[in-house]
Amino acid sequence: MKIERVEVIRERLPLTKPYTISRESIADVELFFVRVHGGGEVGTGNASPAPPVTGETPEACAAALDNVDALLRGRDPRELGNLARLLERELGGTPAARAACDMALWDLFGRGLEVPVVELLGRAHRALPTSITIGIKPVEEAVAEARDDVARGFRALKVKLGHDVEEDVERLARIREAVGPQVAIRTDPNQGYDAASLSRYLEGTRALGLEFCEQPMPRGREGEVALFSEGERRRMAADESLHDPSDCLPLLAEPRPFGIWNIKLMKCGGISPSRRIAHVAEAAGIELMWGCMDES
Repeated sequence: MKIERVEVIRERLPLTKPYTISRESIADVELFFVRVHGGGEVGTGNASPAPPVTGETPEACAAALDNVDALLRGRDPRELGNLARLLERELGGTPAARAACDMALWDLFGRGLEVPVVELLGRAHRALPTSITIGIKPVEEAVAEARDDVARGFRALKVKLGHDVEEDVERLARIREAVGPQVAIRTDPNQGYDAASLSRYLEGTRALGLEFCEQPMPRGREGEVALFSEGERRRMAADESLHDPSDCLPLLAEPRPFGIWNIKLMKCGGISPSRRIAHVAEAAGIELMWGCMDES
């Protein structure tokens, strides 16, 4: 099997439910779809560049993907390991572009074997719980949205925080009261807290049974997170602090700031590097969550 051509499609798509996080409001997303053709099959991947997180702009992503047809045409997609390393060398500064290509190569490889990619990766679960995000909004609106999400069948809510810690605590308390104790509530300040705010958040939410808090403080301030108690750190999740495999070892230095790592293909560059992160986490006893950047 040989790669015959690579097709790139660029689309700006509106979100069905716009949302606000600590640093911005998001109503639509610019996406790139990569389709790798070969052996009568088509493998598909998706890129959603996130400038505030990785520095990769849509323009940089587009420029990187302009070169992918010449890079991959004529290569054997079954050489996944070699192609993943090639993408890392040539598209190193554009992880979303790299992720789209890596995903498409895995998809093409699986289609050629008539085996779903999940089975190629070594499926360990038949299903995973998916949370739905509630953006930063007035308390009454957040409570109404939480009730609606639970009525639709969601059993895990991810509540965005980071503008005002006292308002955050009130919003979480009201949501917990509205949905009851059986619904998991996760929080994400998106780097919006400092150490004092995080302390107030933890104190104000101790009785609410929250599942975890994702990236409360900015990347680069992991040492301040590490000053909190071991029990508190076990329920902290690294997001912006964990981009790719090179971040793993610093995050394992004791005392570890995070007991959970959030792996996103758009940060790390695709399925291939995400597996390396996952293997380190498994060996170190770190729990995982899998996140997205609004890719399709």
